[in-house]
Order: sequence, then C-alpha cells, then structure tokens
Amino acid sequence: MAMLGLRDISCLSTPPLDRKSIVTTVARYNDQLISQAIVNELSRGGQVFYLHNRVKTIQRCAAHICKLLADTNARVAVAHGQMGKLELEQTMIDFVEGKVDVLVCTTIIESGLDIPNANTIIIEDADRFGLAELHQLRGRVGRYWRRAYAYLLLPQSRPVLPTAAKRLKAIEEYSQLGAGFKIALRDLEIRGAGNILGPEQSGHIQAVGYHMYCQLLADAVRRLRNEPTRTVQRAAVDLGFAVSIPKSYIASERLRMEVYRRIAQAACKADLDQLAQELRDIYGPIPAEVDLFLQLAQLRLDAGACGLESIRLSDSRLIFSFASPNPDKAGRLFAKVKGTVRIPDPKTVILELPENYCQAPTLLAVLRRILKPTVSANTVQTVPKT
Repeated sequence: MAMLGLRDISCLSTPPLDRKSIVTTVARYNDQLISQAIVNELSRGGQVFYLHNRVKTIQRCAAHICKLLADTNARVAVAHGQMGKLELEQTMIDFVEGKVDVLVCTTIIESGLDIPNANTIIIEDADRFGLAELHQLRGRVGRYWRRAYAYLLLPQSRPVLPTAAKRLKAIEEYSQLGAGFKIALRDLEIRGAGNILGPEQSGHIQAVGYHMYCQLLADAVRRLRNEPTRTVQRAAVDLGFAVSIPKSYIASERLRMEVYRRIAQAACKADLDQLAQELRDIYGPIPAEVDLFLQLAQLRLDAGACGLESIRLSDSRLIFSFASPNPDKAGRLFAKVKGTVRIPDPKTVILELPENYCQAPTLLAVLRRILKPTVSANTVQTVPKT
C-alpha cells in the first residue's frame, strides 16, 4: 500500500479564517509547538486538553508536559478510563473548577463534557483516529466566545497512509461550526458505504454519488419486499432560454445547490408546491426567474407523464418527441391546438407557432394548455415487480 510522508501533507496546515471556526492545525510532533500552544492558552486564562491515547505511557507523557512547562507553574493532571471511579471524578471536578490547567487524557473526554474555559486541544498521533472521532474530540473546545484551537500532531518518523491524509485534510477543511453533516458525507466517501443488503462491507459511493446511492438502495429494498418501484418520467425540455436561481435571492452557494437538487428530484406537483412554500417562508417572495424554473420543472413532469421524451423549440416550431409511437395519445394532445400541426414520423409531432408566441411566458402557457387535459396531479407511476 502506498504511503505518504510527513512532507506530503504539510499543505494541510493552513488554518481557516472564519471567526466561527476552530483553528485546526496539522503538524508533526514538536515540543516547541506544544509548549507554545499551551502557553498561549494559559496566558489568556484558559485550559488545555492534551490527548495521549495510551494508558501505559500516559504518566510518562504527563511528566514530559510538566517538564516543557517548568517555567509556567502550570498544573497538570491525568485522566483515563482505568483510574478508580472516585479518583477520576475528582480529577474532572478539579479541571472543571479551574484547579487544573492541562488535562493529559485519553479519548475518555470524547463525549459528555462541556468546559467552556478549555479552548485548546492537542491530539497526539491524529492519523490513528477516524474522521468522526476527530470531529467529536475537536468539539470539546470552541464552546466559549474565545477563539478555539485544535492541534493534530503526527508522528515524527512513522509514515502516514493516504486514507489518513484524506481524513486529516477533511477535518481541517470542515472546521466551521455545524460542519458535522459535511464531515459525515466526506467520511462516507473515504470509507465507502458498503453493501448494506449483502455480505460486503466496503464500497465506492463516490462512483454514483450519495443521493443516487440512497435512491438505488430504496429501490433495492422495495424489490426485496415485493413492493412496486416508484418511477418518475421526466421529459427533456429545451425552449431556448436559461433558468437559474439568482444570488440576490439565495446568497449561499451550498443552499442554492440544495434547491437545484430538490427541483431536479421533485417527483410530483406536490413536491414543487412544498418547495415553493418553503422558499417563500425562508427567503421571501419568489422572483420571476425562480418561478420560471419551477414551471419548467413541472412541465418536464407533465410531458413525461404524457409519454413525451423531449420538447424542443427550433426557430418558431415546437418539436415533440415521444418515447414510443402512440398515434392515439398524439391525436388527443393536439386535437384542439390552434396552429399548424405536422407529424413527420410516428414518434414526432411538429407544432408551428407565430413568432410572437416564442417568448417564455407564452410558450409555457401554450404547453400547459396542450398537456393539461391528460395529466393527473400525481406524476409518479408505480411499476409492479415482475
């Protein structure tokens, strides 16, 4: 297996600048760095977690920390899971009450602690921890108005595996508050989601994407339960104009992408109506561009439900392409249409339009009038298992 040296991940140590984030630094083990990080925290009246996850050598580590801080009169204590119950309890009470400056500990601090005055954590051998565990440990600091710091220390000589380097890169990149969901997704991509329905426990979710994977999984579960599979027919619609969500309406790129995703995955009119209501509640009245986007999404569903594969505008002609020849359906769709209708082949219908009909609002109104008689409110079809 290929390995990465410490030099190969030196690029990971660029701290984020967001005041709401925890400044996360990845670096090789260095006594001077450790001493400076602890002194900086103690100088502002704070406390420090020093994580050494080896009970056998934790006392030796604590003695070394005392030696590094000999000039500061810092109070150092040890906490780990093999201590007696009363001794461990008293140590934690002393730390909470500020009688201990540096707590040399194991991952026993991973959950259940909320000490606002502790805003620096130093983690030895950070490459040995999982991504979720690193995020949980880092969450022990940053619970106060002061800036928080996390130092992820790597061994001086032992090489770092590529997967570990990816984890460290991710934990540093997603250092802002509320980044847990992004870290979980990144962890899923690094480790693989596995085959939940089979014996294999490793996979490559990045090959299809998280949302596609969830959809494939849901379909697989329905098949195993002999339940009908949900299918949504969507037609490709190209009317010669672009639609988008303006930044002036949704400033965050991540949130805009989430709305794009929900529009693309809407399965029926109710989904789009619910999304529109959420947009009004959160961002205010829907602008014309976004309303046009929602109308096009509904049009794709309506056209797909009518058996259409695509609708395309060419010059002043609307070209309708059916997925399969269906003269009866084509006859019903265009029976009451005003204009010149031509059928060059069993799967294609061409509707000639006046030039003044080629504007977006008019085109949408014409298409709605054509598709409305044959479209039900729910465009989701069920396909029984065969």
